[in-house]
Amino acid sequence: MLLTRASEYALLALAIIKNSDKPMGAEQLANDLCIPKSFLAKILQGLAKASILESKKGAHGGFLLTKETSSISIASIIIAAEGKTPAVFDCTQYTDTCPNGSIGSCTISPFLNTFQKKIDTFLQDLTLEDIFTQ
Repeated sequence: MLLTRASEYALLALAIIKNSDKPMGAEQLANDLCIPKSFLAKILQGLAKASILESKKGAHGGFLLTKETSSISIASIIIAAEGKTPAVFDCTQYTDTCPNGSIGSCTISPFLNTFQKKIDTFLQDLTLEDIFTQ
C-alpha cells in the first residue's frame, strides 16, 4: 500500500486534537509528536481542505475536528494526507517496462482489481472512532 509518514502523522495529530478541549496549533502538535512543523502544517492544511479539520485563526487559534470521529473515514484521512487515493499496486508507473504492454492486461490484473476494491471498501468503512477504540 502506498502510504507514507503523512498518513501516520495525520492520524497521530488527529488523536491529539480529538482529546483536546481547545484548538491545537501546528507548532504545539509538532512539538508533542516530535515531527517537523512545516511537514505537519502541510498535512493539517490538507485535512482542513478536506473538511476533516477546521482552522481557527488568532491568538487562541488552531485546529479542531469538524465532525464526530465516527463519521470520519480512514480513507478520507489518507486521501487528504497523501494527496491521492491509496493504491495496493500502481501499474501506471511501469507502463514503459511492463512485459504485457498495457495496463490491465496482465494475468494478475483481476486479482489486483479485486484486492484494491476490498481495501477501498475497508478504508471507507473504517472510521477514526474505530481506530481509537481498539
